[in-house]
Amino acid sequence: MNIPIDFAWLEATMLAGVRITAFVMIAPPFSYGAIPVRIKAMLAMALALAMSGAVSPGYENLDTGPFFAALALQVLTGAVLGFLVLVCFSAVQAAGSLIDVFGGFQMAQAFDPQSMVNGAQFTRMFQMTALALLFASGGYQVVLGGLARSFEVIPVDGLLALASPAELMVDGVVQLFLASVQIAGPLMLVLFLADAGLGLITRVAPALNAFAMGFPIKILLTLVLVGFTFVALPGIVGALVTQAVHMMQGVGP
Repeated sequence: MNIPIDFAWLEATMLAGVRITAFVMIAPPFSYGAIPVRIKAMLAMALALAMSGAVSPGYENLDTGPFFAALALQVLTGAVLGFLVLVCFSAVQAAGSLIDVFGGFQMAQAFDPQSMVNGAQFTRMFQMTALALLFASGGYQVVLGGLARSFEVIPVDGLLALASPAELMVDGVVQLFLASVQIAGPLMLVLFLADAGLGLITRVAPALNAFAMGFPIKILLTLVLVGFTFVALPGIVGALVTQAVHMMQGVGP
């Protein structure tokens, strides 16, 4: 019995699977530690098989040296794309970290081995909320669509120009800090004004020891006002999905 095998199709699919695997291991929500590595690998191979019809036409078999070079390039490309998505969604986690610092929750900092996040309550809660919204709203499908379109910009046998990804990474980090301040900014302003008010009370009546009441007052204000931030999170996550896909499309020669 003769079973014909299209080695060009198989090789192109393998290279696509390497890029998708590197992406899945880094980019949220697929990089979440509670998802077994076996499931991530199965998802990556399933996506590679789904993309085989788009990456295999026109592909020609490579020699051993060029094949290993293409293999390393696919790992780099997938890691760069995954990092860009990670930077976008880290803005929500960074906003939670700012709220922890200004709200007095930073003393309860702990490491979460599943999400690989080192932070206090709101840092982890914002990160979990962003992941839940990605799955509930279908934002992960938009992210996967951006990954699929990356094969049109950078084919499996193409080259990656490092200047454009480096510029996007720098811009992404800047946008991360800006977005985190925009998300947590109103609450940070209220907590700063509370500190200023307590300072004025201490100056006027030192016997009241207003700073002793500062921690419970700031915690109460944080718990009351953080709900307004949560109301805005779905729109924020939607905007971050759009920004992540836009950055992924900007990676190219």
